[in-house]
Amino acid sequence: MSSQSDRKKTGRKNAAPAVCVGTRAPDFRLPCTATPTSEAREVSLDDFRDRWLILLFYPRDFSLVCPTELTAMSVQFEEFARRDCDILGISTDSLESHERWLTTPRSQGGIGRLAFPLASDLEGAVCQTYGVYLPRQNIALRGLFIIDVNGVLQYQVVHNLSVGRRSEEVLRVLDGLQTGGLCPENWVRDDPVINPAWVIGPSSVVGQYRVDEQIGTGSFGVVFRGHDLTLERPVALKIFHRESNGSPRRALDEARSAAALNHPNVCTIFAIDESDGVSMIVMEYIDGNSLKKVLSGGKLSLEEAKNIARQIALGMAAAHAQQIVHGDLKPGNIMVTSDGLAKIMDFGLAHREPRATDETGTWDTISEAGGLSGTPDYMSPEQTRGEPASSRSDVFALALMLYEMVSGRKAVTTGNLLDVLRQIDTLDAARFAEGMPEPLATILRRALVGDPRQRDITMSDIVELLDWRDFSIAGG
Repeated sequence: MSSQSDRKKTGRKNAAPAVCVGTRAPDFRLPCTATPTSEAREVSLDDFRDRWLILLFYPRDFSLVCPTELTAMSVQFEEFARRDCDILGISTDSLESHERWLTTPRSQGGIGRLAFPLASDLEGAVCQTYGVYLPRQNIALRGLFIIDVNGVLQYQVVHNLSVGRRSEEVLRVLDGLQTGGLCPENWVRDDPVINPAWVIGPSSVVGQYRVDEQIGTGSFGVVFRGHDLTLERPVALKIFHRESNGSPRRALDEARSAAALNHPNVCTIFAIDESDGVSMIVMEYIDGNSLKKVLSGGKLSLEEAKNIARQIALGMAAAHAQQIVHGDLKPGNIMVTSDGLAKIMDFGLAHREPRATDETGTWDTISEAGGLSGTPDYMSPEQTRGEPASSRSDVFALALMLYEMVSGRKAVTTGNLLDVLRQIDTLDAARFAEGMPEPLATILRRALVGDPRQRDITMSDIVELLDWRDFSIAGG
């Protein structure tokens, strides 16, 4: 960050403030007072990395209102600390003035020791950057800024000089921000927050999207058909429950990986949106049925199965080429249109897979240690052991779907979770390949191998095999 003198030379004091909720808070480095727990005499925004920060700008030492709000914040300091939040006060007074104020008896207009530091922005450069500077008086307005653990500004308000701030209200706002939900006007800590997936419905507008009708639901939240009012096109909106399994933040981060994909057989992710406090993924709307629904009518013809499997393999080959793993391939995540176009949906467990550094590869975990990820009936053996999914896991899942499309039966029969996991772990590839026409038999034999290191077939290999013009009897 430029020094205060540099700011003065470049005329920054006359520039419009650049701070805005949702952007990174401007950095600073200022001299500050010591506290009961720290002798540091300089402070910067970087000192609060990985913690929340309440940034309080106040007009002047020895003023009439400042002692009441700063001492109240100090009294509540432990409550803020319990929320992993620090406090810093900033004014244009000198450090010497701050020290005198802190040691002057309250009966004489002093304030006494505070639990948090006061910083000196003598020339008002930081006050100007945060948009609270009054140049004629060389003082700051009563600005209140709440900055999150990533250094992003999440809340800002500027009070008139005559109006003090209540510590209880600051705590309430901090609690609301940390819930990650939508808090109504009278919300207080421990009250339920508004779950957007429950209250959004037809004719609701979120950001630039109008909600038309609900088309799906799950533990994560709700999927709606909607309309992009800016670009005038239909979209699908996946809106997360606040308390959905797994963090919506992680799901959004994983969707960003999948958003890099551009392939005819992969559902396009248009945007990762958090407008109006609602966490959602904006996707291409696909008019069709899930492969799960298609298979509820019985097995497919060999030509239909080949066509759908080939399209899935094409889409996943493109994903794997970018080191993107799906992790939860299953019939419910494949949409099929009326003209037979297959689209891979819901890269909900997607992650980037580092390139292998030895014969076993290096894997990027997507679940808690020892946890499971994926849908049990279509998991690979390594996923049942709590290991992270890889591109080879996706191959295993596609082979299970291919067998189901051709035979009309699920390879892993429904049962309790332990039974399902045991079936997967002991699955015999040769038994499932027996009697299947080529090249399906070859695909099943090579893809349904239990040890991922021995699963020597890729999605591109499957595409090449399925490009054979005619099926033949196994062994023929």
